[in-house]
This record gives sequence, structure tokens and C-alpha cells, in this order.
Amino acid sequence: MLIRQRRGWDLPESAVTPEHATLGRRRAVGLAIGGLAFGGVGRARADAAPTARRYDPDRPLTEEKFATTYNNYYEFSTDKDLWRAAQRLPQHPWTLRIEGKVRAPRTIALEDLLKQVALEERIYRHRCVEAWAMTVPWTGFPLAALVKLADPTPEARYVVFETLTDAKHMPGLAMLWYPWPYIEGVTIAEATNELAFIATGLYGKPLPPQNGGPIRLVLPWKYGFKSAKAIVKVTFAETRPATFWEAIQPAEYGFWANVNPMIPHPRWSQASERLLGSDERVPTRLYNGYAEQVAGLYAGKTAEKLFM
Repeated sequence: MLIRQRRGWDLPESAVTPEHATLGRRRAVGLAIGGLAFGGVGRARADAAPTARRYDPDRPLTEEKFATTYNNYYEFSTDKDLWRAAQRLPQHPWTLRIEGKVRAPRTIALEDLLKQVALEERIYRHRCVEAWAMTVPWTGFPLAALVKLADPTPEARYVVFETLTDAKHMPGLAMLWYPWPYIEGVTIAEATNELAFIATGLYGKPLPPQNGGPIRLVLPWKYGFKSAKAIVKVTFAETRPATFWEAIQPAEYGFWANVNPMIPHPRWSQASERLLGSDERVPTRLYNGYAEQVAGLYAGKTAEKLFM
């Protein structure tokens, strides 16, 4: 007999949003799992049945046109309407370098990586440190699956992400006062938390370049700058990395960057957030509403600035 323990974000069958209202959940998983996220290069477990878990964001989905045309991506521009410029970024072929405290460093093609994982769709709330928010359906796989494939040694305590630097297609890299490449990192415990996710699709389509395609990190309980885009290298490290925004302004952007409505940014309140599309202001939730799943990761870290 199968005994299934329902997780905190799972919906009962009676509460599932109608398929048309989720912008085509089956279509989202089907496209990404069929390898279309790479322009037809390779097929990602096309013979396998996709896992389509249901996640309750407790708010309406953001319309695709807003989520894909209002973006932060300084490698292209400091303006939010960078999506047109991002279309020139090649999405395939794409490789991922895995190195550091692992038993066998390697470089793997993205399509080959996806043959080794089970893709699924997750609808998550996304909270920017600038106090805007969206709710979107990502397609991808748990970050824990990548950690397992990497086979880190016992010395590994952090997972460090390095993003693409392509000066030919990323004009923002000419802003030499920024410490390129973009580096982000999490602890092994955070990386293996069930919420941590690697996305390769969005709204039933390949992950757009302006949203971090073809492969990005998604950490829904943290401010969005922690979720590195266009990942090209994953390093397992013994020491905590100096991350991009932390290096620029440590008084405003820390390593942990967990969402907390009670801890303001030095230049604005975090008590509420603006929803893309409607511009409605809604209260911010502790850990962006995912405290049940992640608060235990930070037990005992009273000396750390967990919410900046």
C-alpha cells in the first residue's frame, strides 16, 4: 500500500486550479521534457512520464507578458525592459562545468544533464529585493538532484554558481565597475532543501533568456538576486563564497537574503510588495510564505544577518 505524506505546499485534488487557469500545466511539462527548451537539440527523458506536482502559491498567476518583459539582468542592462536585447543570447549548445569538492569534476552538456533528472512543474511566488513580486510556473528539477549527480566530497559545505559572461551578446558587461562574473551561493543544506529548484522552462515554453534561460536557479524563499541566471559553472566549496551583490554593497545585500517583512532594506520597506501586472500592494510574508519548509535551515544562526 502506498502511503503518501502530503507536503506543506501540495494541494488536495479538490482544490486543484483548473488546467486552463494555470496556463497549460501539462503543456509546460511536456514541452520542456521533450527537449524543446534547447531548440530541438537532444531529448530530455522523452520516454519518461513527467512528474507534475501541485504547488499552492495562494495568489493568482502573473500573466506571462508581465513576467517576461519586466526583468532584472544587469549583464544586459540596468533597465527593466531588457527583454528584446536578451533575445540575441544563444541558448544552445550549452554546457555546465561541475568542479571543486567533487569526486569527479566534469563538463556536461545541458541536454545530457536533463536525461538524468525527472522534470516537473512548480508554481512559486518570486520576491525581488526591490519589493515587486510575481507568481509563475517553472519547469525544471530539484537542485538536490544536481547535488546528487555531482557527488560532492564530505568537505563540500557550499554550492557556488557562476553565470555566463558573453561580452558579444551581453552589453551590460561593459559596466566594468561591477565584479563580473555574477557569483551566487548557498549552503549544502539549502541546496538540498526540497524547495530549491533548477529551472529550464517557464509558462510551458523554453526558459526565455531574459528570465535566465536556458538554465537558472530558483530559491523562492529568498530575494530574487540569489537565483543565479544562465548558469555555466557549479563549484562545490569548503568556504563561503563572496557573492556578487554582497561584494558590491554588503550593508544592503548579504549572503543569506531570506525574505522578511520586518527587516527593511536600508532604502525602502520590505513590509509589502507590488504584484506585477495588477500593481496591487500585498503584505510580504516571512520567507516569502515558505517558512514551514525552510525556517529550520537557520536554527541557531543568531549571529548571522539572515534577512538582507
